[in-house]
Amino acid sequence: MRTQAGGKAHNLCELTAAGFPVPRWAVLGTDAFDEGLAAAGVRISEAPLTLAERLREAASAETALRELTIPAEIRNAIVAALEYVDADTVAVRSSGRQEDGDRDSFAGLFDTFLNVAGLDATEDAVRRCWASAFSQRATQYRHVRGLDFRDVALAVVVQRSLTPRSSGVMFTADPLTGSTDRVVINGVLGLGEGLVSGAVDSDSVSIDKGTGLVVDETVCAKSEMMVSTAGGGVATVDVPAECQRQTSISPAVRDTLVELGIRLEQHFGSPQDVEWAADEAGTWILQSRPVTTLELHTDCEPEHSGEACDEVRIWDNSNIIESFAGVTSPLTFTTARKLYGDVYRSYARSLKVPPAQLEQMESWLPVMLGQFNGHVYYNLLHWYRMVGIAPGYPLNRRVLEVALGVSEPLDRKTAKLLRPFSFANPVERAISRARTTLAYARSIRTVDAMVEDFDETFVDFIERHGLMDVSAMDGPSAYRMFRQIYDEVADLWGPMMVLDAMLLTMVGSLAVLTKLFLRGAPEWVQFAVVNPEPDVISVEPAKELADISAFVREHPDLDAFIASVEPSVAYAELALRTQEDDSPIWSELHRKIDDYIDRFGYRCLDELKLETPDLRQDPAGIFHLLRMDTAETRDKTGDSARDYLDAHLRGRRRRVFDALRRKIQRAATHREHLRFCRTQGFGILKSLVGVMGRELEQRGTIHSRSDVFLLRIDELFDLYENSMTTAEAQTVIRRRKRLQDNYAQFAAPARFTTTGSDYSQRELAQAGWRLSEDATHAPAGTVLTGTPSSPGVVTGRAVVVEKPQDFSSGILVAYRTDPGWAAALPFASALLIERASPLTHVAIIARELGVPTVVQIDGLTNAIRTGMKVSVDGASGRIVLLEEPES
Repeated sequence: MRTQAGGKAHNLCELTAAGFPVPRWAVLGTDAFDEGLAAAGVRISEAPLTLAERLREAASAETALRELTIPAEIRNAIVAALEYVDADTVAVRSSGRQEDGDRDSFAGLFDTFLNVAGLDATEDAVRRCWASAFSQRATQYRHVRGLDFRDVALAVVVQRSLTPRSSGVMFTADPLTGSTDRVVINGVLGLGEGLVSGAVDSDSVSIDKGTGLVVDETVCAKSEMMVSTAGGGVATVDVPAECQRQTSISPAVRDTLVELGIRLEQHFGSPQDVEWAADEAGTWILQSRPVTTLELHTDCEPEHSGEACDEVRIWDNSNIIESFAGVTSPLTFTTARKLYGDVYRSYARSLKVPPAQLEQMESWLPVMLGQFNGHVYYNLLHWYRMVGIAPGYPLNRRVLEVALGVSEPLDRKTAKLLRPFSFANPVERAISRARTTLAYARSIRTVDAMVEDFDETFVDFIERHGLMDVSAMDGPSAYRMFRQIYDEVADLWGPMMVLDAMLLTMVGSLAVLTKLFLRGAPEWVQFAVVNPEPDVISVEPAKELADISAFVREHPDLDAFIASVEPSVAYAELALRTQEDDSPIWSELHRKIDDYIDRFGYRCLDELKLETPDLRQDPAGIFHLLRMDTAETRDKTGDSARDYLDAHLRGRRRRVFDALRRKIQRAATHREHLRFCRTQGFGILKSLVGVMGRELEQRGTIHSRSDVFLLRIDELFDLYENSMTTAEAQTVIRRRKRLQDNYAQFAAPARFTTTGSDYSQRELAQAGWRLSEDATHAPAGTVLTGTPSSPGVVTGRAVVVEKPQDFSSGILVAYRTDPGWAAALPFASALLIERASPLTHVAIIARELGVPTVVQIDGLTNAIRTGMKVSVDGASGRIVLLEEPES
């Protein structure tokens, strides 16, 4: 049935057969669509085409179908459908074969027409529904998801029109709390489109299933409602004064819906998300599907995973939020967690930790990360243990707290009790610590040679794994290469983690010298003096993008193109312009962007998340960033780190200070270089996971290639080693889809504490996990303070964004950043980050570019609104909210 009728009609058929009240309907199957394609002369190419070529092909098909003269056989079928529905007006709805399916939703991509009257108007609506299968948005959706363009199939539902007094949605389980004891109904006057679009406020009522009593009810004031128009669309009209205080969910409608909802849940065997409408004739069911945002409180082990013991754990997202922000896929989390353990195990071996102590570390080393409601956290006490492997723990742990940006330092008593491992006797401990200290000192002395050796090995690594064309690779080959890379990474990167330990020791030592030699130095100086060298690779993407942007601004045609083109298709459009326009500026822009992708394509937003495409896979991010405007003028104070040192420190003390500072800068430059290499490594893994996802989808193991990210790394390996069945994998994926949808509702606390490894949702709620709530903004005149990171004074308009591509110009305000944000820094007049330390990647780059910066500002993104005029003093860490946003 679904093959010929599509998703909507299949659902209507099941509801009708089960005896539920459904407005009378008929369907023109996909065979009619195929006949229409043939009559219009539409041919879909079987050859692999670029997006630009697909868009041209689809545009031609869309035009041909809109102009088609309906064949007589199909016209007779439309007449029969209208006679069967027997209504003055009908709704004509697209019903795609893949629409509302497990693989692909196609939500909102195909057309629907309401209040259609007469045969000619119905024919036109059918043509337009067919044509919508080839719309630009639908074509882009297929291309991005790698769907077969030859499999385009669209049925059309013809259904009796309703003129509802009210309509809405019903959930037979509370989608927020997960309670299956309640039915939740939302409703509006008129058409439900007002509720879906958010254009009209909705009423809400919650009913206890057992007693039928109202548990909670909200009736909103109504000024507008949506109705269907004669043209087949919808319009907003005023609500009569006498109806503005009436509920859209009358007691009679409520009781009928509760009874229908319980029946639907029993029929389908799971809680349902139901679309309904009520008119003069009664209450109707328009669609019913499983509740996808329901958090199941049974059969759901927590998605964090930790060692089984009863000790107290401190979970902190400081710094880790720079790499894994927001909801992170199970595949990314489990891959990262295992790599963290493997890399630091190799690091411990490089410092000559004895085998017996390495074995002891297995109780905590593999679980340095945890995941709660999809969000990733440091298992913080384990990081203090890891710092204790190298010499200088008392000093290093304090620098670690600054580097991570943790909000609370560890109390001295707990810090003293933490040990990475234990020894049988003091002599054994002394011998082991001596060996580790010697190995550590040798690493500090030979760090440049270590990095040179790493670079040689990494170049070989990239030549073997990074420059391949994976388009023709099969799944098993990608799996074998993924395992090979996975096994190589720890031994490659592990010894280099000594750079982090060295920086902790040296930065701590420089902080001591600063207190001795530079009493009263501003706080920002302590961070600015440890910036990497000016030629650090991390700055290059930002500078390169700024150069491309300047080139675009020099040429009005390019500037107009970047300002108007849709970023998702901009690269394909640029390729067309390069071929069709004789002006060399188009080919030059194309060359610059290709060079940028070749050099920095791995560096992107959320670059360490396997589920996030990088710029090689989706170059749209470049075009978002090229829309940014030149930064506003910054008031330079002349207080760079060098200027401050020249004014306050001379002689032998300066020489001692500079010697240590140069060593730190060199090590910091090496560390940024390693981070860039790490990004390339993850980019290679992304490509291989994409191949495995494609292959698993093709063989039917998973419904959609994106489902691969819902598997843990061990489960992905099990699929290729035939120790996990397809049925088991699909059961796991279905469950995790429901969980992932629910996770986005939570506001993740920055820090919380748990005891043991078995946590219920109630215990997490007590630890600080809450559903997201609307923020309360601060008024003008409010003063915020944070950690000064880069000096300079700026007054301007704030722009609060969650992604750098949403930024254009002004003072950039963010909750968190990652290395992919660095490209936006040249266009920002100042930078404010709520969750970051002065030693995180973007803060370092901002100092290098001279962008005034303040970090660790509690409540920043709740207090400031986009458009608010603010004053930023990067040297003192003081932010003043001056004016409300302009209306």
